[in-house]
Amino acid sequence: MVHAFEVNNYYIALDVNSGSIHSLDEIAYNILKASPNDFSREAVFKEFEGKYDKDTLNQVCDDILALKEQGLLYSEELDEERLLAQLHRDTGIKALCLHVAHDCNLACEYCFASKGDYATNRTLMSYEVACKALEFLAQNSGTRRNIEVDFFGGEPLLNFDVIKRVVDYGRELEKSTNKKFHFTVTTNGTILNQEIMDFINENMDNIVISLDGRKCINDNMRPDRGNHGTYDKIVSNARRIVESREGKQYYIRGTFTANNLDFGKDVFHIADLGFKEVSVEPVVGSGEPFHLTMEHVPTILEEYEKLARDYLEYTKDGKELNYYHFNINLYDGPCIHRRIVACGAGYEYLAVSPEGDIYPCHQFVGQPEFVMGNVFSGIENKELAAHFKDCNIFTKEECRSCWAKYFCSGGCHANAYFSNKDINIPNEIACIMQKKRIECAMMVAVARAGL
Repeated sequence: MVHAFEVNNYYIALDVNSGSIHSLDEIAYNILKASPNDFSREAVFKEFEGKYDKDTLNQVCDDILALKEQGLLYSEELDEERLLAQLHRDTGIKALCLHVAHDCNLACEYCFASKGDYATNRTLMSYEVACKALEFLAQNSGTRRNIEVDFFGGEPLLNFDVIKRVVDYGRELEKSTNKKFHFTVTTNGTILNQEIMDFINENMDNIVISLDGRKCINDNMRPDRGNHGTYDKIVSNARRIVESREGKQYYIRGTFTANNLDFGKDVFHIADLGFKEVSVEPVVGSGEPFHLTMEHVPTILEEYEKLARDYLEYTKDGKELNYYHFNINLYDGPCIHRRIVACGAGYEYLAVSPEGDIYPCHQFVGQPEFVMGNVFSGIENKELAAHFKDCNIFTKEECRSCWAKYFCSGGCHANAYFSNKDINIPNEIACIMQKKRIECAMMVAVARAGL
């Protein structure tokens, strides 16, 4: 399968199975666009003779057939059985999302966690549960040495004392288990003080700070519980901690909604504040005026293309900006496992509630039907774990024939479930946006490579 597309006057073809990306002229683009699944000189002449001269058509056909011979266009389908066999190897759990706080000091309008409490009583994780979660991860990580824990909420820093103590416990646990814990924290940034910043810089491999961009956008969607704006406090604190991290990893993560379909402005606003690691994601959910609908999709797709143009312009003179969704490697990429299923939710990546209940990922926390077990008793609902492990681009009918499958990896299970009540049926709007982001990322990579 070959996917030929045009973005910002760049003509590009992706060979789906090999992952080869080709920069094209307009004639080659039109020919490949008309032949997504198979190619022959006869079919080309039948379609295009009279539109282009014969010598040109023969030369383009020669080039395409040479690339086909090399396995760089119209390459063979990958061996599904072999790939699934790799997927079903028992590699152990890699990461836990530790919900140390089902409480929050903000009242974000779009919060999937019901403004921090996950539609339950506001509660903090105890030290005992947190320690048991680390033990559970170490014991069930198989041969992996490097394992990850993300402190999450709500606002996890409302439970800072437990975070400090459990990180210390993790360092002790490393000695007896020969494991290496990599800690991260996802925070709204409002309660960062010097003590917390120093601790994070010393102990956290990564920090993710939420900021939606321009002050008017952020404060409309991310007020505190007194309905006051949070922008000024977040920006001040985020600048302080990023400047003090001395090159350690961080991300500023925003969310765009129907209220800011010009979200590219928010990406560059964040960059102009001095933050170079930026991700701005579409809001998830439905039913509220700020949620995204099919009506918004054409505007969103145009905005992604504009963002790609502006991104090249912004960075061409040495300005630094790493926009998460435009990261793509022309010469390498994720392992085949990651191309088949994106995140490992339900078997490599799990979430733990303050009570110690285990869920497939953070977005399923609070949904009784998705409880997999408890850190004290282990995984009890093995059928649910197997269901998630069996969910991949080959089990999703919409994905099997999709050109983007090895880059998208099937999309978010939670987004699929909450829109279609089935983790095997992807969210349609999310699919459309993801495909446009992939096209824009390829266009940026081709432009930067001078192809």
